[in-house]
This record gives sequence, structure tokens and C-alpha cells, in this order.
Amino acid sequence: MKPNFSLRLRVFNLNCWGIPYLSKHLADRMKRLGDFLNVESFDLALLEEVWSEQDFQYLRQKLLPTYPAAHYFRSGIIGSGLCVFSKHPIQELTQHVYTLNGYPYMLQHGDWFCGKAVGLLVLHLSGLVLNAYVTHLHAEYNRQKDIYLAHRVAQAWELAHFIQHTSKKADVVLLCGDLNLHPKDLGCRLLKEWTGLRDAYLETRDFKGSEEGCTMVPENCYVNQQELEPFPCGIRIDYVLFKAVSGFYISCKTLKTTTGHDPHSGAPLSDHEALMATLCVRHSPPQDSPTSSHGPAERSPLVNVLKEAWAELDLGVAQARWWTSFAGYMIGLGLFLLAVLCALAAGGGVREVAILLGTPSVGLVLGAGAGYLFHMQEAKGLCRARAELQHVLGRVREAQNVGPETRPALLLEQQEGNRGEDQ
Repeated sequence: MKPNFSLRLRVFNLNCWGIPYLSKHLADRMKRLGDFLNVESFDLALLEEVWSEQDFQYLRQKLLPTYPAAHYFRSGIIGSGLCVFSKHPIQELTQHVYTLNGYPYMLQHGDWFCGKAVGLLVLHLSGLVLNAYVTHLHAEYNRQKDIYLAHRVAQAWELAHFIQHTSKKADVVLLCGDLNLHPKDLGCRLLKEWTGLRDAYLETRDFKGSEEGCTMVPENCYVNQQELEPFPCGIRIDYVLFKAVSGFYISCKTLKTTTGHDPHSGAPLSDHEALMATLCVRHSPPQDSPTSSHGPAERSPLVNVLKEAWAELDLGVAQARWWTSFAGYMIGLGLFLLAVLCALAAGGGVREVAILLGTPSVGLVLGAGAGYLFHMQEAKGLCRARAELQHVLGRVREAQNVGPETRPALLLEQQEGNRGEDQ
């Protein structure tokens, strides 16, 4: 690779709000999205909430001349909703489905059925290895009483782990997606501190778009205005994050967002705003580059964010165990009622009543049993993430207490230890 190597990468990201039969004007929006992507000819287009595989196939055919490489990440019952379109050949593909993803009995939310995940594609661009990730974390339905907070923190930690362990051979790392996290939320800080990823909105030299970079704005006619009442300017929950390793330097030259409407036709492409970033990669970072040569363990805010995440997961474990115990009591109650009803039926006096009441008792046992198994699994998943955080926190503290001459070896041990924890 030449010493004066430089590369420009244009990236597009959008949560498409593609719920069949429920999302408004879906077919028209998909058509306009395809037209827009063909006109703009990005290097990479990463999309979320393309829930229908038919919509993906439609986009694939429409975008084939401009984006010959495409992939749809399948998971869960409904699907992950993640897909990618690339002008360049995709060398490798894989995905990771998050361990925790909401509750199956919260039918009105539906996240559990979607199989939220992170997708990875590896591209080779002029000798440079690019790892591009696309993801969609669990939605936040009530900021004041967020019953999914522990799940979203666990997903952010799982995402950070996945990126760290799959990007060791990459020169450039790119993460796009709907994180459902505000910039100062715990999960967002945890992800950025542990991976070293930088926020395109904060790093760009030239920003054009919605105020404060918001990706859900009140000007968009598809947005639920009541949800945005506490946020007059909107909220920023969609991101383009990046970093360079192996002696490369990456910067965000421009970042644009839509502002509640399609730049070409005027109607919105989705209830979210699109992100369009131009990234520049070159050799030999300048000395004042914000990219640190040290590992993530040496950044002072890391200890605090790890403590916060551990505490939040600890609360989640306690809650999951409470529900497990409650479900266990309900199983016992259901079995007791069944035993009493069987005894009454055997007596012959109230057999019809016993048979009639036996059906809900069986339903109680089965429902409570399913709840017991689910919350048991939830508790174990949260315990695993909490144990990983506890291990990392101990290693970070140890790394900060040792001398500089032994610190690099300790940091290397830490990364290998993390991989062992995952296995």
C-alpha cells in the first residue's frame, strides 16, 4: 500500500420503519428510497427495520446496477430487519443475535419476536480491511419507567464485545444503526468507551441537517408527536460511529441528515431521519489526532461507566430473580388447585364444577411455567454480562495501578481474558 494512501467512503444509514400493513405509505417510501440510493450512489447503505423480506428483495432488484452486493440478516421469528447494500464485493458475512431482547408476553412491543442482532460485513478496499457493522437495539418505550433498560445495557455490552473480538484484523471499523440510545445514555457511553468508536456528529468538519443532529424530529409527519413532547428539537438515537487502527487515520469530512422530508420529493423516507457520512481514511495519523494509541482500559471515564453498567445489570438480575420466584409460586398454586379439583372430582358431588375450573388451573400452570423458564434464562443472561463487567472492571483497576512498563502486557492479557469469558 502506498505511503500517501487515501480513501473516501460514503455511507448511508436509515431506520426504514418497514412494518408490513402498519407503517404508512410503505410501498411508496421503499420506491423512493431505492431511487434516492441509486442517484446518490453511496459506497455502503445500511438499513434497519426492513421487516419484510419481500421489501428487501424489491430493493435488491432495484439497486442491483448500483449496489451489486447485498445481504439480509435473518433471525428471530419476524427477522432482524437488518440489511446492507454495497458497491464493493463483500468478503465475509456474519451476525450475532443478542441474548436478551425484551419479553415475549409484551405483545404490543414485539421486540422479542424480532431477534434483534448485529450484522458484520468485511470489505477489502484498495488493500484496506473494513469491518462494517449494522445493528438495532431494543426500543425505549417509556423513558421515565424503562423496564428494558437492563436489556439495552446488556445489548450495548454484547455489541461492544462483538466488535472488539471480530475487528482485530481490521484497519477501519464502522458501526451504523438505530441504537435507541441518547448520546449521554449509559449504553451509548459504555459502547464508545470500551470500543474507542468516535461519533461522526461530534467529529465531523461539516454538518448539515436537523438541529443537534436529531434523527427523530417533530417536523416529520410520521413521528408520534406525543413521544417527542419532552424534546422540542427531537432526539438523536441513530449513529454513524467509526475508528481506525493499524496506523491509519480516519476523519468525518461531512455529515448530513434529512430534516423531516426526502431531499428529492419532499415526503419523508421514514419516521427516522437518514444519516449520510463522508469518511476519509489515510496513513500516518497526526500527533494531535484524537485517536489514542492506548487500549480502552486507560481512559479515565471507563471505570465509572463500567461501575454504572454493573449496577444497572445487578438491578436487572434482582428483578429477573423476583419474577422467577413469583412464577414458581404461581406454579405451586396452580398445582395445588389442580390437586384440590381432582379430589373434588373423585368425590363425584361437584365433578362438573371441578372439570370447569380445571381448565384455567392448567392454563395457570403452563403460563407460569413458561414465565419461570423465560425469567430464569433472563437472569442467567444478565448474570453473564454482569460477571464479564466485573472481570473487566477488576482488570482495568489493576492496569491503572501497575507501572507503565508492565501495563501493555496486562492490557493484552485483559483482551484475551475477555475472549475466554465469552467462550
